[in-house]
Amino acid sequence: MQPQPVSEGFLDGLIAQLGMMPGSRPRISGRVLRYDGLTVETTGFPASPGALVSIVTLDGTPTLAEVVGFRDNRNLLFLTEPQAVIEAGAEAWLVAGGQDVGVGPELLGRVIDARGAALDGRPDPCTTETWPLHGRQLNPLMRAAVDHPLDVGVRSINAALTLGEGQRIGVVAGSGVGKSVLIEMMARKAAADVVVIALIGERAREVGHFARRLMQGEAAARSCLLAVPADRSPLLRLRGVRRAMAIAEWFRAQGQRVLLIVDSLTRVAHAQREIGLALGEQPTAKGYPPSVVAMIPSLLERAGPGLAGQGTITAICTVLADGDDTTNDPVVDTARGILDGHLVLSRRQAQMGLYPAVDIPQSVSRVMTDIVDPQHLSAALRLRRLIASYLDNRDLVMMGGYAPGQDPVLDEALRLWPQICGLITQGQDEGTSLADSREALVALMTRDALQSGGAA
Repeated sequence: MQPQPVSEGFLDGLIAQLGMMPGSRPRISGRVLRYDGLTVETTGFPASPGALVSIVTLDGTPTLAEVVGFRDNRNLLFLTEPQAVIEAGAEAWLVAGGQDVGVGPELLGRVIDARGAALDGRPDPCTTETWPLHGRQLNPLMRAAVDHPLDVGVRSINAALTLGEGQRIGVVAGSGVGKSVLIEMMARKAAADVVVIALIGERAREVGHFARRLMQGEAAARSCLLAVPADRSPLLRLRGVRRAMAIAEWFRAQGQRVLLIVDSLTRVAHAQREIGLALGEQPTAKGYPPSVVAMIPSLLERAGPGLAGQGTITAICTVLADGDDTTNDPVVDTARGILDGHLVLSRRQAQMGLYPAVDIPQSVSRVMTDIVDPQHLSAALRLRRLIASYLDNRDLVMMGGYAPGQDPVLDEALRLWPQICGLITQGQDEGTSLADSREALVALMTRDALQSGGAA
């Protein structure tokens, strides 16, 4: 059975769905030589990695693939929809503009997928601007400094781990300790002009739950939600996070303060691992090929402050620590090395009912010392010492193995623990401003210092 010619109307619709520039037209550029259900080899034709190719299937409808490299005068492609019905000799069409995506204010209040198509039951967004899928490099010396605090609406973070506008932070935790709830709280309460959320590789149920809670009222008017569930191809998961980054970059170029949330960076790494292994890369630590280590910095470096006169992208990326291993996981290690800090969520605190379960002694904001006043910083360091002392010695105290008076810091931590719990815990629908968080922290630590005669 021979494939039927593809109508111009169908291709116009495909181009519009991808959010490409008007007037773009694909052209026949090669034929399929090899296909294994996921990767495709075609005859060589001019196309750079990242370009989109439309391949005709047996029923005459095209399926999309992305050029990922070249080998022996052949183009290597990765399908967006695995197991498409493709035969040897099928026509391949290079889609013009495949490395650009549609951007603009029309995306606010919308839920879209990796192709830019609507998921919210409304017509596809009609954008008039485009932005490179892989971004535009900025001179690092011309970027603005991270010198303004960002109010994220979460008291424990505002008080003890203050974030800055343009900072890149990781939320590191195992499964089931509250990562999704924490990022939802920040998406709803953060003092940002625009919020771009990329749910990559998440469960479809969680995507629907997140959309229903966030995309309503004032929060929806400033938010764009991009979702690529776990059952989508690894190529779409990668294109999804890059599209979200491109959308955030465009808003930053317009002078907006953007909060970009990626959930999760680990599943983005898993997608790159699937592609790398399918293309013959050699696995290294925990099966990750070298392309994963190279991909994470190139993606995260796109966030941060813009040039003079532009806005900022504050990036919050969740990192799933397999087996609660927050130190030896390759993705966690790579992310720590490029991010400007990390928030570690503690399963032990979650089991104690302390939500959000941010482990303050294990977490760090590398820009906090530059954006808060000395009194705030001193109080935050004091709180960190008290929490660390209590959690490290809690079991000893509960067993009766500690006599009061042996450790002044532990004595203070035991006396103040109820007030500390009140400071670091917060309801899911509750919001606390940065000023109120600072005031509560300083008041607690100052009152304690006076009562203890200034003891450290």
